[in-house]
Amino acid sequence: MTKPVPKVYTARFFQLITTRQFTEAERILERVKQKMHVSERNRGYFQALYGMLLTHRSNNDRYAFLSGIDLNNKNQLKHFRQEFQGHVESRLHAEYDRGFFEAWADFMRVLPKLDMPVSIVNNKSVVETEKEKEVEATIEAETVVEAEGQTKSNEKAELDEEPEKGNSEAELVQPGQSTLVDFAK
Repeated sequence: MTKPVPKVYTARFFQLITTRQFTEAERILERVKQKMHVSERNRGYFQALYGMLLTHRSNNDRYAFLSGIDLNNKNQLKHFRQEFQGHVESRLHAEYDRGFFEAWADFMRVLPKLDMPVSIVNNKSVVETEKEKEVEATIEAETVVEAEGQTKSNEKAELDEEPEKGNSEAELVQPGQSTLVDFAK
């Protein structure tokens, strides 16, 4: 049996790719490459890590495994870890494949232990998603302010005009009924 890949580095690598810190993840991946013993199993493990990095970095992950699962669902992650572990232990797979599946099993083991909520859906990190929400809220607030400005100018124009048919707004409103003007104040 060969010397395994250092788990400290791989755990840090998994944390970095889930938070989309790719430059630091590449540095850790280079350290893993330097520290690991050369074997087919470790080569498969390393290639799985490198593939995870490339998949997270790219903007098109329609074929990626991670795009179809909920990374916050611990039961689902446990299920996938057991499935990958079964492939690691299977004698039908070559050593390279066992190393590849071992990397994925380790990733499924580490994901539930990460402190922050993981959001890799459509290759967006939690930070990017929060920024998008802030931008949407700002746009929405600006739209409301513009709409209020138009409403106030429309109200002013309506007050300046005289009623044509003698039906003023006060005549149409029932006693105790709120109007849009009341809410705008």
